[in-house]
Amino acid sequence: MNDRTEKLNEYVQQKGEVKLKELEKIFPDVSSMTLRRDLAQLEKQGLILRVRSGAVSVDSIKGSKEVRYNLRAEENIEAKEIIAQKAVELIEQGRSLYLDSGSTIMCLADILPNEHLSILTSGPNIGIEVAKKTNPSIMLIGGQLNRNNISVSGLGAIEFVKLVNIDIAFMATSGFSLEAGLTSGDYNECELKKYVIQKAKKVVVLMDSSKINKNMPYTFAGLKEIDVLVTDKKLPDEIMTATIANNVAVY
Repeated sequence: MNDRTEKLNEYVQQKGEVKLKELEKIFPDVSSMTLRRDLAQLEKQGLILRVRSGAVSVDSIKGSKEVRYNLRAEENIEAKEIIAQKAVELIEQGRSLYLDSGSTIMCLADILPNEHLSILTSGPNIGIEVAKKTNPSIMLIGGQLNRNNISVSGLGAIEFVKLVNIDIAFMATSGFSLEAGLTSGDYNECELKKYVIQKAKKVVVLMDSSKINKNMPYTFAGLKEIDVLVTDKKLPDEIMTATIANNVAVY
């Protein structure tokens, strides 16, 4: 780590979260491209997390069950958009859809076709995004709000889901491994996901490649309980073998 990178790291650690424009003012003789390379180096060392507009200190987000939603929403944007474009092809007009919470599902909600669809979601922000379209009907389930990922869950949410039918459930995951399956960082959300998967005729999981071999505390499903896995990159051979063995279609 050179002197400039050390100073840059010290500034990010002190501030917690910085914008690239701030760094350009602090280092006026350094190009934006060089600053981005410095941030990439610090990220590889596990000191910061790069986001679209700058960087955040890893220490500033330690202790959370999951990285705050507004930070995660800026991670792997290109991958999430690729996944959403694939997933939207699986939607048929007139169907009853469940849209899970999370930033990848938000990308799907953004490009959802303006057709007659019945949308049920645990994400208030997902519902608001879908409401920008005129044809889909929208139901928000009730429950306790998790500020980290803008979702509701709990007993009230499960009781609501019992009353509805679901053709296709589009689910998000915080982690996946062959040993632990699909995992979540919150117990109540995990229980809601389990129930939605039981109710749905078809289960589609949206997962970017950064989630592979990352385990969160609670497992909500294994490969045998889902029908489709949508991702941004080719899966490792051992995972592809497991999806074939469990009759999971991969897009």
